[in-house]
Amino acid sequence: MSWVLTVLGIVFLVLIHEGGHFVAAKAVGMRVERFSLFFPPTLFSVKRGETEYAVGLLPLGGYVKIAGMGAAEAENRATEGEGARNYFSQPVWKRVAVIAAGPAVNLVAAFLILWGVYALTPQHLVPNEVRVAGVERGTPAARALAPGDLLVAVDGRPVRVSESGDNFTAAIALDRCSGPLVPGCVAAKPVTLTVRRQGRIQTFSLRPIYNPQAQRMVVGFLFQYVLAREGPIAAAGSAAREMGYVTERTFTTLARAFTSAKARSQLHGIVGVSDAVSEAFRLSTASALFILALLSLSLALFNLFPFLPLDGGHIFWAVVEGVRRKAVPFWVMERASIVGVALVVGLAVLGLSNDLHALANGSLTVHR
Repeated sequence: MSWVLTVLGIVFLVLIHEGGHFVAAKAVGMRVERFSLFFPPTLFSVKRGETEYAVGLLPLGGYVKIAGMGAAEAENRATEGEGARNYFSQPVWKRVAVIAAGPAVNLVAAFLILWGVYALTPQHLVPNEVRVAGVERGTPAARALAPGDLLVAVDGRPVRVSESGDNFTAAIALDRCSGPLVPGCVAAKPVTLTVRRQGRIQTFSLRPIYNPQAQRMVVGFLFQYVLAREGPIAAAGSAAREMGYVTERTFTTLARAFTSAKARSQLHGIVGVSDAVSEAFRLSTASALFILALLSLSLALFNLFPFLPLDGGHIFWAVVEGVRRKAVPFWVMERASIVGVALVVGLAVLGLSNDLHALANGSLTVHR
């Protein structure tokens, strides 16, 4: 079932991206010849009006074919008749609007999905609150703590937690046995734990014991950070910050991929993405939506790179034409597109190679 949801999620992202181009092209009067989910060979197609709607065999994305995007139309731009609706016959602003609409829809989708995840599910870390999740038998904590207790302070110091960690685990680990560190040895002095149980503050004095597996002193309880839902405004801020963080990481990772083997190993293709989304669905719906939002954002960012055949390449050359107030020769754009094709193919091959390697060693998993 998770794989079905994964496929539907990825198809949704492709459809809204191409749908952005499609709706914008129709809105500004361009003639759309074909709207295709996936690439040829064609499995199914139907024509409605002037547009053919198709489903292809190769699940590598989709495309919207707008009339007049070829070499002949680029060099000979019509101003009358049906040719006036061709892509290169349109003003620069219309071409930019149509091409930018695809990534724009993905950016909006990413924001809305993240906003929904933060607003409707507990994702926000409540500062300085830790809940006892479980107690290990035969440990000092078993005689005092209970699941659900809120840890308030350790040795009188208020508990502090953040995304980067906490201040109490190390405080407990600092205690030492009076003799050599052997399994189960008891600390020379107790640690004082203050908890809130059913609204009442209680304090316990416990002597940590040495755990050889953890290689530190412990009192024997498992804990979890407290998460809460955010209000609409706070959720919007969290969504925007997450998008900013991912955007920065995306560009730095791609830049470092040219010089760093570690950065190149972090790039994945459709196999890795699909596996990650599928595993996220097994974890929770919120996890899956979070991954889909980041995938939508990544799809937008990748398409905005200024190289043909990516959307950013079409935008770049349209802007160049607007600045120089003269059409750019198609042969110039065609030769420049070699860089874009090499980039797309290179990243696809690298991503697929990393996917196959990860599948072979069983490391293609999601950890949140």
